[in-house]
Amino acid sequence: MVDFQLDEMQEMLRELAQEFARDEIRPHAEHWDEESVYPKETIQLAHEMGLLNLHIPEEYGGPGLGCMEEVLVNEELAWGDPGFATAAYATALACAPIITGATEAQKNIWLRKVAEEGALASYAVTEPGAGSDVAAIQTTAVREGDEYVINGSKMWITGAGYADFFFVLAKTDPDAGYRGMSGFIVESNADGLSLGKKETNMGQRCSDTRSITFNNVRVPANQLVGESESGGWMNAMSAFDLSRPNIAAHATGLARAAYEYALQYSNERQTFGKPLHKHQAIQFMLADMKTNIEASRMLTWKSAADADAGIKNTESAAHAKRFAADTAMQVSTDAVQVYGGYGYSEEYPVARLMRGAKVMQIYEGSSQVQRMIIGREITKNL
Repeated sequence: MVDFQLDEMQEMLRELAQEFARDEIRPHAEHWDEESVYPKETIQLAHEMGLLNLHIPEEYGGPGLGCMEEVLVNEELAWGDPGFATAAYATALACAPIITGATEAQKNIWLRKVAEEGALASYAVTEPGAGSDVAAIQTTAVREGDEYVINGSKMWITGAGYADFFFVLAKTDPDAGYRGMSGFIVESNADGLSLGKKETNMGQRCSDTRSITFNNVRVPANQLVGESESGGWMNAMSAFDLSRPNIAAHATGLARAAYEYALQYSNERQTFGKPLHKHQAIQFMLADMKTNIEASRMLTWKSAADADAGIKNTESAAHAKRFAADTAMQVSTDAVQVYGGYGYSEEYPVARLMRGAKVMQIYEGSSQVQRMIIGREITKNL
């Protein structure tokens, strides 16, 4: 039997995240967005309450929970504000390749820094000329004795201005294709590492996004993630199988928030002598919103359940991320339409949600890339 019921612990965790989103995120979301304020204190509070980095194993100081628990929490955080959810999740993404590919010694150092000390981290893979095409990265790492020397640049790195360390993907063998890529842990105070200005983005403005430049940055050889140089690309990509269900959860939470605002407004606003929702045109829009949100959540849960069961979830994660991101964009756009002229005003939250939704169709693999992944997965055995 397929059971869609959450257990008691999961329900309690979701309720805790819902309360946190309502009390600690929503009251500040408009200010954070308007002023581009990075919500560091609130992120730290979420960590202290046990709402972040849930997948860090217990043996390294973490909660040791599964992907399912993470998506439950992340839907609620994004319901509170998608920019906060993105900013708060950056460390979990950076930890994923450490969890899947680092040595025991590395995990004991770096995962404990996050779990026990509240350290922040960023996933530094994207470059100015290499976004969805990760294999096109140009950053290099050259072995010199007991160190690697890193040169190159990264772009659109979430949380870069506040990270204590980075997971960095670089080429150690430029002639070996993706097999010549390696992952490194690079501390943010390393000599030769410099940050660009905070990007002024269309939405999710409280999420700090910057470029990083590596100019002869020397990294100890024991900060090469894993036992060998050749596993960097596969390890970096495996992180997406864990992160994409959570980004799908973010998108679902955003869509749910937009729908709830639209539903409430459709009951308050009257036209032609009756509430908006009494008009069939509006009622059908609300019905489509709700259906797609329910479908997004089920796809998200499926991909998370696959991950927790040890089932390869590349395809199910791509389904969830693609569908939920597109749903977030459509639902938030329709919410603006329900509000009419008021929806186009920044005085109302649906405009902020619509701006915040667009990037969900772009980062962590665009909707087009997700279709490529799905296409590859469903035809690979033909």
